[in-house]
Amino acid sequence: MRSRTPKVLHELCGLAMVLWPVRAALAAGAGRVVVVDSPARALAEVLPEGVELAVQPDADGTGGAATAALAHLDALDGGWASADGTVLVLSGDVPLLSAQAIAGLAEAHERSGAAATMVTSVLEDPRGYGRVVRDDAGAVLRVVETKTDGDATPAELQIREVNAGIYAFEAGALRAALPRLSADNAQGELYLPQALDLLRADGATIAAHVLDDPTMMLGVNDRVALAHARKLAQTVIHHRHMLAGVDIVDPQATVIDVDVQIGQDTRIEPFTTIKGRTRIGAGCTVKHSYLVDCLLHDGVTVGPFAYLRPGATLRSGAKVGTFVEVKNSDIGAAAKVPHLSYIGDADVGEETNLGAGTITANYDGHAKHRTKIGKRVRGGVDTAFVAPVSVGDDAYTAAGSVVTEDVPEGALAVARAKQRNVEGYAERQVARLHSEET
Repeated sequence: MRSRTPKVLHELCGLAMVLWPVRAALAAGAGRVVVVDSPARALAEVLPEGVELAVQPDADGTGGAATAALAHLDALDGGWASADGTVLVLSGDVPLLSAQAIAGLAEAHERSGAAATMVTSVLEDPRGYGRVVRDDAGAVLRVVETKTDGDATPAELQIREVNAGIYAFEAGALRAALPRLSADNAQGELYLPQALDLLRADGATIAAHVLDDPTMMLGVNDRVALAHARKLAQTVIHHRHMLAGVDIVDPQATVIDVDVQIGQDTRIEPFTTIKGRTRIGAGCTVKHSYLVDCLLHDGVTVGPFAYLRPGATLRSGAKVGTFVEVKNSDIGAAAKVPHLSYIGDADVGEETNLGAGTITANYDGHAKHRTKIGKRVRGGVDTAFVAPVSVGDDAYTAAGSVVTEDVPEGALAVARAKQRNVEGYAERQVARLHSEET
C-alpha cells in the first residue's frame, strides 16, 4: 500500500477494510469473531464491541496467525479449539465476501463431513492464483502455486478453478495440524494451506466450496486493487438503496458510504457525496451536495452545493439551499436557509426564514457558543448573529445587521451604522487623481 497506515485499516466506503469481513461474519451468525493483529495492536480501536483481538507475536505468515487465534481462544476457554465445531478463517484484506457466502461455506462444510473445506472460484483469467487439483470424486488433491515459472505443469495451468484463501476447518483437525506447519520455504513463513496437505496425508478429506461470484474473493494489496474493491462495494450499496425505493439518478456520479440510511422516495441527484452515519428520511431531495454524519427528517430539501457537517439536523420539510454550510445545528421543521449562509452551533426554530448571507459567529477564538433563533423569525440578508445570542419568536432582523444582543419576541433588530451620503465625493476623487498625475 506504500502507507504508514496498516493495510486493513484503509477505508472502504466509510469503513476500515478489516471491518467488512468482521461484520459479514457477525451477520452470518458466527458465535465468536477473533481478529489477529501485530503486537502494535493497531486494530484494537476500530473493532466493535464483542469482537476479540489476538496478537501474533511474530510476522510468521498465515499459519502463525491461525495459531495465535486458537491460542487466544484456548487461553480464555481452556481448550475451546480442541472441541468439536467449525472454525472459519477469513482474510482481513478480502473485504467483499458477503454474510450469505460465509453462511453458505459453513453449511457446505458441515454437510461434507470433511476435515477442511476451502473456498474456490472459477476465473476467466486465473493468472497469479493457486490452481485447485481435484480427484475423480471431486475432493481436493492439492493446490498448485503459479507464482514462478515451473511451479505448475502446462496442464495444471489450464485449470481455471483457483484457491480463494478462505477456509473452514473442524476445530480439532486444525489444532492438530498447526503445530506441524513448516517454514521451509523461500519466505520462511508458516502457510495455512499446508495444513490442508497435512490433513490429507493423515487420510482426511478436503472439500471445496465454489463461489459463484468471483468478485467476493478479490484481495487488496495495493491502492489500485483498493479502488477496484471500492467501486464494486459502492455498486452493492447503490443497488441496496435503489431496491429499497431510493432514486439515485446517476449511481456513477454518486458516493454513498456503507452505513448511510436513506428513506423511500428520496431522490439523490448526481455529484452528491453522503458520508459516515448520515440518516436521510423519506421524500427528501439532495442536489449536488456533501453530507457527513448528519440527520435529515422526512421531506427535506438540500442543495445544490450545500455542505452538511457532523451534527447537522434538518427537521421535517426544512430547506438548506445553494452554497449553505450547516454544522452542529438543528434546523426546525419547515425552516429555510436558502443560500450563501453559514449556520454553526445554532438552533433554528420552525418556519424561520434566514436571508442570504446569514452567518452565526459561533467562535470567539477560545470557545464555541450557541445561537438560538426562535420560530417564524425573518432574518434580513447579510445578518450576522454573534453568539451567544437569542432571537425570540416572530422577530425580524434588518438587512446588514450584526446582532450582538438578544432580540425580544416580535421585535425588529436593526444593528448597523446609520447611512451617511457624502455629496460631490466622485468629483473630488477625479480632481485628486488628476493633480497626482500632473
